[in-house]
Amino acid sequence: MPNHIQEMLAPENVRVVESAPDWRDAVRLACRPLVDGGFVEPRYPEEAIANAEKFGPYFVIAPDIALIHARPEQGVVRRQLAVTVVRQGVDFGSGKPPARLLVALAAEDPDSHIEVMRDLVALLSTPGGRRVDRRGPDRWRHLPTLRGIVGRLWVESHSTARPRGERRRE
Repeated sequence: MPNHIQEMLAPENVRVVESAPDWRDAVRLACRPLVDGGFVEPRYPEEAIANAEKFGPYFVIAPDIALIHARPEQGVVRRQLAVTVVRQGVDFGSGKPPARLLVALAAEDPDSHIEVMRDLVALLSTPGGRRVDRRGPDRWRHLPTLRGIVGRLWVESHSTARPRGERRRE
């Protein structure tokens, strides 16, 4: 089971959003929990954007999956992950389909992201786990923490029924 993801992901750092205006705003959205939690400096999302503008869309590690990160010296305070599901997807200009699962990483050293990427590959290489499935969070069954958090959010975000008193946000 991919342990680095579980160790580095605080439940409050997971969310589902409908859309992002463009890839730059998606990077800012994905990094917001890291900034708000003090895991990265406020400049971190802008550094990640500048890196992508210079080196190309290196965030997209597989269809539907983007690993948002910058270098440790570009504002990382301490190690952490944030997961954002963007239901309409984000086009990073990679030539791949839009990414719907954005994993923002704050790595304290140059090798930490390798461990997380290895864990993501292991998670995504499980049967049925090669893409973000709009129908449900089946891929998360191999990772109880993410399954519980993302699975619940996924179901809630796709449900037409809302708890009493709650209105659907458009």
